[in-house]
Amino acid sequence: MSTHTFGQERLMKVLIAPQISEKATYVADKYEQVIFRVATDATKPEIKAAVEFMFNVKVDSVQVASVKGKVKRTGRFIGRRNNWKKAYVCLASGQEINFAVSEQG
Repeated sequence: MSTHTFGQERLMKVLIAPQISEKATYVADKYEQVIFRVATDATKPEIKAAVEFMFNVKVDSVQVASVKGKVKRTGRFIGRRNNWKKAYVCLASGQEINFAVSEQG
């Protein structure tokens, strides 16, 4: 599936942000995968097309996990954070996405 199947506007909205955590760095180093926070209605083919379109890399596979929002309370009021979805994107061998922020000074 390519960019033409989904449309560039949709692909720009699928990926929300890279998930940067201790586990994400471990997974990236060991399994050559990158973890993204994605739109809750995003499908695996959409996520694959979006990553290939935005970062110019070849994607092997995509695994998706739905994360339940935590219950939080402020005083006597109990609320709930929104549910969200994350995608484990497995890159083809030799491919890499670099999120390094350059220091300007």
